[in-house]
Amino acid sequence: MNPFTRPGRALLLLAMLGTAMGAFAQTMTFPDGTATDSKKCGMCHKAVYREFAHGFGSDIHNNPTTIPGKEGESLDFKGSVSATATAHAFAGTDNYPLHARDAEEGGRSCNVCHYPMPFAIPDLNVAEMTKPTARPKDKEAGGLTCASCHLTPEGKIRGAHAVKAPHETVVDPAIQTSAMCAYCHSMGKRASGKQTQTFFEWREDFFKPGLGKQQCQDCHMPRTLRKVVDSPDAPERAVARHLWTGGRSLQRLNSALSLVAVQTEEGKGTLNLHLINIGAGHSVPTGSNRRAIYLVAEVLDAAGKKVADADWMFAPWYGPRPDDRKFLEEDKARPDAIAATQADAQGPHEAPIKAGEERILPWAPKLKAGTYTVKARLIYDLNRYNDRSFKADQTEFNSTTLAFSVK
Repeated sequence: MNPFTRPGRALLLLAMLGTAMGAFAQTMTFPDGTATDSKKCGMCHKAVYREFAHGFGSDIHNNPTTIPGKEGESLDFKGSVSATATAHAFAGTDNYPLHARDAEEGGRSCNVCHYPMPFAIPDLNVAEMTKPTARPKDKEAGGLTCASCHLTPEGKIRGAHAVKAPHETVVDPAIQTSAMCAYCHSMGKRASGKQTQTFFEWREDFFKPGLGKQQCQDCHMPRTLRKVVDSPDAPERAVARHLWTGGRSLQRLNSALSLVAVQTEEGKGTLNLHLINIGAGHSVPTGSNRRAIYLVAEVLDAAGKKVADADWMFAPWYGPRPDDRKFLEEDKARPDAIAATQADAQGPHEAPIKAGEERILPWAPKLKAGTYTVKARLIYDLNRYNDRSFKADQTEFNSTTLAFSVK
């Protein structure tokens, strides 16, 4: 078509305008890298930001917890809406009343998961998980940001969809797989029972044996039909919710474990308590070795009086061996002496329950002939190192009862 005719001029103008808009559309860069304030992303991605920063639409609630060795101080997550900001939004930032590293190892920097440089998503089948490269000390402000996950080493924004945006974007299908979470949620090689093994637990105990095909995002980032950006021209599509509901979510806890009480022999006082991991794609509890689940059981007589009780604690080990008081002396010489000592000081305990595992706990309370009821409860504790009497960070999430007779 002749560019000097009226239709030709119009097409040429549109082409020039499109070129200019295309150049303008990708002028946003990220000179601060992964230290880019998430609020900047929130200017366009408002719905995603309010989930990340406020827990909007979640059942994540404020459960303050005490800090061992810091008398009278606590970690308390306040929110401006009826939920609490995500753990990712809080991680490594000054939003804590007391920064976590001040309570651990004499104020040394936390692991680099809170301050990563841009990284490439690792292979799903890698045998050993290394840490991402840490940001410089002067770039630690802001902690974990939107850019921590979405910024590539090339300075582009990765996502699940091809979009036109003010910044360069790249489609990376791996962002919708568990590999996206692997760097920070599993370190080193697989060590069953150890803390920070969630990705390996998912891959080795859940995904490979065929218990399910769900990726981390399917449970922790369920999708919502909505716009990625608040613009009249933006299409609605399935977008993951940026909430990462976990131990602070009753919904996640309720779906994790099944609890069953069994009288093993009629007329006898021998009982079995069955814990079955039917809903989590990883061990329960998982992640930090501070997390614990208590199984609390009691037997009541016909008058409702407690005549026997017992409890068990399930928690990840601090290192690749069971926590045990026999290591307390050698812990003193470790560079991580504070963390190692507080773990070993609690002594041996039950290891976490693997994906798909049924853990049977026998219990034989001494009971006279009569009619009884056994009541068993599961309680999730955000921090097993504080005093057991501190209940504010504990959540009861499952229970069962069984009436039985002893002859």
